[in-house]
Amino acid sequence: MNTTIERTKAVQPDYAILPIFSQRFSPYAFSSKQVNTEDLRACFEAARWAMSSYNEQPWRYLIARAENQEEFDKIVSCLWDANQAWAKKAPVLALGFYKKSFSQNDKPNKAAPHDLGAASAFLTVEATQRGLYVHQMIGVDPDKVREQFDIPEDFEPHTAMAIGYLGSLEDLQALPDGYADRDRAERSRKSQDEILFSGQFGKAASL
Repeated sequence: MNTTIERTKAVQPDYAILPIFSQRFSPYAFSSKQVNTEDLRACFEAARWAMSSYNEQPWRYLIARAENQEEFDKIVSCLWDANQAWAKKAPVLALGFYKKSFSQNDKPNKAAPHDLGAASAFLTVEATQRGLYVHQMIGVDPDKVREQFDIPEDFEPHTAMAIGYLGSLEDLQALPDGYADRDRAERSRKSQDEILFSGQFGKAASL
C-alpha cells in the first residue's frame, strides 16, 4: 500500500532528546492537501516568540497558498530552478526576510540572519508538532523578490520555505529525476565529537 507512513524517517539520536527533533525532516514530496489557517497562524506565532538580539525581531515573512495562484506563482518565480521543480507542488510557500539594521539606531544588525534562522526553526518545530513538514531553502533570487514584491531597501530577502503535509509515495514518484532519491535517503548527522569542542578548536569536548 502506498502511504505516507512508509515515508517517515525518524532516527535514533545518540542522546535522549524530545522526539519531535528526530521526527522532523525536510521532504521534497508534499501532499496537495490544504493547510488550515489555524495551523499556519500557530506556526508563525511560534516564530514570533523566537529570541533575537536586543529583541529586534528582524524577521519578516511573505506567504502564499497554492489556491491563490497569482501570489503563489510569484513566489515560485523567485526560487532557483532546482527548488521550483519540487516546491511548486507544496500547498504553502513563504519567503523569509531580515531587517539589516537596528530600529533604535540604524546600526547594522549582524545577528539578523541568525535571528531569522532561529524564528524559522521555532516555526518548524511547531509545524512538526502539528503533523506538518517544512523544507527550508536558501536558493532564492533576491533581485527577483525585490522586483516582484517591492521590498523596502532595509530588508534583505534571504530564504524560502515550503510548508505542508507529507506527500504519498505517488507524490514521491512524480518528482523530477533525482529528487525522489534525496527524499528517500537516510538521515545522518555529524557526531558530537565533530561539532562540540573544549580546550581548543577541533578537540572533542569532554563534559
